[in-house]
Amino acid sequence: MKNALLEELRARGILYQLTDEALASEMNRGPITLYCGFDPTSDSLHVGSLLPLVTLRRFQQAGHRPIVVLGGATGLIGDPSFKAQERALQTEEQVEHNLRGIRKVAERFLDFNQGRNSAIIVNNRDFYSDLNVLTFLREVGKHFTINHMVQKDSVRSRMEDRDHGISYTEFSYMLLQAYDFYRLHLELGCSLQIGASDQWGNITAGTDLIRRKLAHTEESKREEGRAHAYGLTHPLITRPDGMKFGKTESGAVWLSPEKTSPYQLYQFFIGSPDSVVGTWLRFLTFLPIQEIETLESLTTSEPEKKAAQIALAREITRMVHGESALARAEAATRALFGTEIQSLDLQTLSEIFSDTPATTLAPERLEAGLSLIDLLAETGLFQSKGAARKEIPAGGVYLNNERITDVGYVVTPRNLISNRALVLRKGKKNYHLVRFEA
Repeated sequence: MKNALLEELRARGILYQLTDEALASEMNRGPITLYCGFDPTSDSLHVGSLLPLVTLRRFQQAGHRPIVVLGGATGLIGDPSFKAQERALQTEEQVEHNLRGIRKVAERFLDFNQGRNSAIIVNNRDFYSDLNVLTFLREVGKHFTINHMVQKDSVRSRMEDRDHGISYTEFSYMLLQAYDFYRLHLELGCSLQIGASDQWGNITAGTDLIRRKLAHTEESKREEGRAHAYGLTHPLITRPDGMKFGKTESGAVWLSPEKTSPYQLYQFFIGSPDSVVGTWLRFLTFLPIQEIETLESLTTSEPEKKAAQIALAREITRMVHGESALARAEAATRALFGTEIQSLDLQTLSEIFSDTPATTLAPERLEAGLSLIDLLAETGLFQSKGAARKEIPAGGVYLNNERITDVGYVVTPRNLISNRALVLRKGKKNYHLVRFEA
């Protein structure tokens, strides 16, 4: 039997592994409850978390009830899955701070006021408040054999690393995630866990625990044509070089505006290589597949227009930050190479040029006027005044994206953007932001 949502996931390449094809029948009978967990290793989620968040949203829009599990407990342990080294343990205060940040992100993707299929946020720390280590070992540990656990790829890869190995702390993570699924199944009727492909071992540990702990109950469900619990994974969304997006990788792109601005998020997806943009459109947007295929064709026939990249950037920025933030990001993008830059506010200007060289000068420097040649040399955009004097008549110098050809040009307060800054440019891409602050 087929299910429309599962077929949609297959068509988009999102459905990577499924523990039991009976899930289709289960979903056709009526709404199910599913969950995905996020460990609080930072106070935000990053673009690598977009796929599970968007997948939860797809399920909710199809009438199912999503649960976001925040790893208040598992975050204190650390998931070893395909990590080369053990994670640094966090304090409880760090975990609580991070949980608050992740909650804010999750609430932008899911509807928590939608009646019977309203999203739920659960902190798995609550599952362990009444549990001591002896009880946990008796109730959970006895259902797992070491032989079985070391066969999981995420564990085996670490055990084969003689330099780092795996501690018992991280080795036990699988049991904790399995117990999360068991408690959610028992208390909230959760029958599906989703996650990235590197979570397959942890997810199947949960389905196994539910089957063993509730053998009699689950057998009766089987007789009714219903399975005990299911696991579904999606592919890891990776960088063009195949590396996993993550918080510990350099250049992380975050979903919180305080860490990555809407403009920066928009620009990140505008820069998507042609080789991945079609996949990312399927994974991360709700655009129809036929429309995505049209965009892919345009990528081949008119790559300079970047139609697919623009569509991707628009859809994701809108979903993550809202319509007004998208409008500001697009305005900033248009202004980057045009004189519209003079109409931007200081915050947006700082976001655009956050990664470019900057100089801060006293406001009094402009009162009597400041020679453009002196400014170009002082900021280091040119190595000398002589080099600047040569380039200006040649048309290679811009002030606030307006070409200046007068070697005697004097910068005054009238040139300031938002009364605080101006932008110098040499050639097409060499920018320098100058702030005037006391």
